[in-house]
Amino acid sequence: MPPGTPTPPAPHGEVLAARAAVIVFLSFALAYFFSALLRAITATLSPTLSEEMSLNAGHLGLLAGGYFFGFALTQLPLGNWLDRHGPRTVVLWFLAVAVVGCVAFALATSFSGLLVARVLIGMGVSACLMAPLTGFRRWFTPAAQMRANSWMLMTGSFGMLASTLPVQWLMPLTGWRGLFWLLGGLIVLSMVGLRFMVPGWRRHVPAPLPAGESEPPAPGYGTIWRHPYFRQMVSVGFVNYGGMIAVQTLWAGPWMVYVAGYTPAQAAGGLFGINLCMLCTFWLWGMVNPRLSHLGWRPERLIAWGMPLSFLVLGSIVLLGPRAGWPLWALYCMSCTVCSLSQPAVALALPAQAAGRALSAYNLVIFSGVFVVQWGIGLLVDALSLFGGSEVAHYRGAIGIFGLCGVLAYAAFLRAYLRGRAVAAAG
Repeated sequence: MPPGTPTPPAPHGEVLAARAAVIVFLSFALAYFFSALLRAITATLSPTLSEEMSLNAGHLGLLAGGYFFGFALTQLPLGNWLDRHGPRTVVLWFLAVAVVGCVAFALATSFSGLLVARVLIGMGVSACLMAPLTGFRRWFTPAAQMRANSWMLMTGSFGMLASTLPVQWLMPLTGWRGLFWLLGGLIVLSMVGLRFMVPGWRRHVPAPLPAGESEPPAPGYGTIWRHPYFRQMVSVGFVNYGGMIAVQTLWAGPWMVYVAGYTPAQAAGGLFGINLCMLCTFWLWGMVNPRLSHLGWRPERLIAWGMPLSFLVLGSIVLLGPRAGWPLWALYCMSCTVCSLSQPAVALALPAQAAGRALSAYNLVIFSGVFVVQWGIGLLVDALSLFGGSEVAHYRGAIGIFGLCGVLAYAAFLRAYLRGRAVAAAG
């Protein structure tokens, strides 16, 4: 079987009827909505937190990255727990931690308190995408999985939209502390929906085998990490996909304020525009993915052709500097969404009984990348200030270095992709 060839779908008895599938999708989508809102809220709150807590660019990057650090910490045990206990049980326990994190953030009085709370929040919501994708691997057909993945990401864009102008409007009424109390309560409501709307989990039952034969064990993390398709996707997942999320959830906001000269309210409007564009893009991917799959356009081929556009856009942003506002950042993030196709593709490249581990291992790659890029850009901005020059120049230099790393990551992916095609053709 060539690397990346999808494994057969789950047994027919596990595929949900249409109505049940919609209910399950919506139940998970509500939780993922709040997960994405919490992920991106620091971009909107950054001016307020910077003023109230005296935070610099490095602090902001670490604070936003703390969410992704917490996220990454849980991914390997999460995969095992999902495969063993199922999406419903695991996501409920994790969301309880997210509620504790929201309360801790609301009560924090120092940067260290905020950071610990962000790590807890990241740990708590880290199952909100992996849990449904693990369930979809068994409950949905392969074509439906690709669509559901894109539409879950679209739901995340709804959450990121809610983290922009709606948060800005609520701030005078609740303050940032009140917002986190409110979010903690809403997550509890989403937990009630998950408890009663998502089906239980049946452990994988192997098919009968001829006498004297035993079923091969499900792939462990070592097998997953060594899988050619998984390794092919690592570089773009870490730098390009992780970098897109880092920009969308933090650095587009400070760029608009400190480089393009936006007010905090205008920056919140710009973030709203970026996330609205992302929502539409993920909706479109969900519509066209089944058709593209039918025509033979596999995810790695789409990434190979589509990713270079993002480098052209990012180069334009660096060159234009203060004239690069939210529309160009929106175009950059939209052009990077082709990388999101790698997530369900990795799950389909491995057996269904290892879906949780495959997805979590790849999610560890992505969110480790988000943490490194998010904090790294902040460190670069502060480091470049040691050489003098304007704040605009510091931001342009930091984004330029990030763009160069993205090109190198894409080159590593392209090399593995072309080598895989050559091996498949020779075979």
